[in-house]
Amino acid sequence: MSVTPTKRLRVALLSGGESQEAGVSRVSAASVLAALEPHYPSLVNIELGASVVTELQQFQPDVVFPVLHGPPGEDGTVQGLLEMLAIPYIGSDVHGSAVAMDKIAAKGLLSNTNVPLAQHGVLSRQTFEPAQLKTLVNALGAHLVVKPVRQGSALGVTRVSDQQALTEAVALAFNYDDQLLIEQRIIGREMTVGILEHPGRTDAFPVIEIITPENSWYDFHHRYTQGASDHIMPAEITPALTAQLQAAAITAHQCLGCRDLSRADFIVMADNTFVLLEVNTLPGMTPTSLYPDGARGQGYAFDELLVHLIERACVRGTSSRH
Repeated sequence: MSVTPTKRLRVALLSGGESQEAGVSRVSAASVLAALEPHYPSLVNIELGASVVTELQQFQPDVVFPVLHGPPGEDGTVQGLLEMLAIPYIGSDVHGSAVAMDKIAAKGLLSNTNVPLAQHGVLSRQTFEPAQLKTLVNALGAHLVVKPVRQGSALGVTRVSDQQALTEAVALAFNYDDQLLIEQRIIGREMTVGILEHPGRTDAFPVIEIITPENSWYDFHHRYTQGASDHIMPAEITPALTAQLQAAAITAHQCLGCRDLSRADFIVMADNTFVLLEVNTLPGMTPTSLYPDGARGQGYAFDELLVHLIERACVRGTSSRH
């Protein structure tokens, strides 16, 4: 992949805001800004806040890079704003962003494909009764994972092994969202596959295995703390399993209507079967992030990857407006 940056382009990054992941967004944006400065003389990083529309209109960008994590930057809200302002932007559109961010909606669509998923139940704050927890345990077993439906970076996610822990985890997760996904906990190795679109094709990066200390998992701390996790790339698995995971990541990307880039997370069990956990439409770009690692494994330097995304969005945006 060799894309020549169009020097005249005015590029705006959007980062920060008030989401639970705003700090991570700012770290990602700092990495992206440093990588792009040599390529685009007209480059600005805009904080997502009340004055964002005014700042965008004053700068008049040719393309926006939403370096955002969690709502409202990753759930289609910011994408809708950029559509209304007629500014081309990197990443999934309103629909793809909203569907992928909503874990229940995403599983509903993915259940129509051959991508394996963990069994699950759903809880809603408005209709919640404690008796539902016993029903869930009877149906799925005591080893469960509690997830807020519309959060990222494992925020509010808890792994439990008994009903008392489940009660506490549900109370915690309701602080993050009014709807919860309760999944059967799958024991296995954590792996991830990045996706990058090119004209006429969709590529999968090498499979990465995420290693965390014993009795831990890839939670918020292990995602963003330098040295808290190891990335093994390519993962030490069979070529057949590698191909299956990459194919599943591409299927999930396309099924959810994602665009430009995404990252699919999996659990691989001892018998080499696997389940898809979720798809991230705006993967992290921090120094410890998995997506840039996968790109390097595919032979793409970080700045080369970013230039590709910017030029692709600009060409698409221009053609869609005329």
